[in-house]
Amino acid sequence: METGIGSIASNVIAASPQFRSVLDKIELVAPVDCSVVIHGETGTGKEVVAQAIHHASRRSQNRFVAINCAAIPGALLESELFGHERGAFTGALHQRVGRLEVADRGTLFLDEIGDLPLELQPKLLRALQQQEFERVGSSRTTRVDVRIVAATNQDLAGMVKRNRFRADLYYRLNVFAIALPPLREREGDIPLLVAHFVRTFAERQGKSIDVIPSHVLEALERYTWPGNIRELQNFIERSVILSRGAELEAPIAELASTQSARAVPRTLADADRAHIIKTLEKTNWVVGGVSGAAIRLGLKRTTLIAKMQKLGLSRESAREMERCGGAKQWPDDPEKDEEAERPVPFDEILPVATSG
Repeated sequence: METGIGSIASNVIAASPQFRSVLDKIELVAPVDCSVVIHGETGTGKEVVAQAIHHASRRSQNRFVAINCAAIPGALLESELFGHERGAFTGALHQRVGRLEVADRGTLFLDEIGDLPLELQPKLLRALQQQEFERVGSSRTTRVDVRIVAATNQDLAGMVKRNRFRADLYYRLNVFAIALPPLREREGDIPLLVAHFVRTFAERQGKSIDVIPSHVLEALERYTWPGNIRELQNFIERSVILSRGAELEAPIAELASTQSARAVPRTLADADRAHIIKTLEKTNWVVGGVSGAAIRLGLKRTTLIAKMQKLGLSRESAREMERCGGAKQWPDDPEKDEEAERPVPFDEILPVATSG
């Protein structure tokens, strides 16, 4: 079985020095049966890297099983991970095999591991250390042989310090760390990715596109891609849909409007909104609870709700702003400072010089 850099690189599109160093780390760790934590912003390709590690390992002939810890409610996540017996809880009509058991002799990818509920972390730690667990509602121990690759866009070490992630689980997972650079720092990779996505989506849509205009490519390389590879992929798919001939017709004006919408906030309230929205999006707009936005922001749940109401902030309003590309303005703050409306003489800003 080939596990060299050539086989890894064939599954990952990259030429930049920043990402070639990632490939070197994959080559080093893939044959070694240890836990790996992949760090990176949303959309940087953490699952692709996890799959590359699996395919270059001795477990490649067995299953690669993925689970997103942020996408499944905490009450159901235990059953998803460990499985359950029939009658273990209301609605458990049949026995269920968990992802950990499905991944036996293969790799289990725990995406967004930072969102794993605290109450589940000790059970996962035991399963990793002992390679055994019990299904929900069962006293029978099931043994497995699973390699864990986890991923996060959060600062796990900081979460440990704030008692939001167990230190023992962190050290058990963080045997080998890989940090993925954001797309904006991967010089030279955008043309390769664009060509790959154009070819993929054109084939999928039954089109023949073999020309990418130079001004389009230049615009794509100038853009900062806050959503990273996922954003670029979606943009190219949309461009292929819009293309009628052999030349890619990309709506590059969208990039300019999106970039201006993400400009520096005009006011402190705008900055508050942007920070709160970003945090809420990471928690899927869950305000309270151990994985909610309030804890991440260091606020009480009631305080965050009051602040959202004051800023006129809701999931619907945030979506409306996104649809409008930032052209639509947020409503004015309910609490206006009338003093701020009054012209201020210059001598009220700076001390007035007086003669001795």
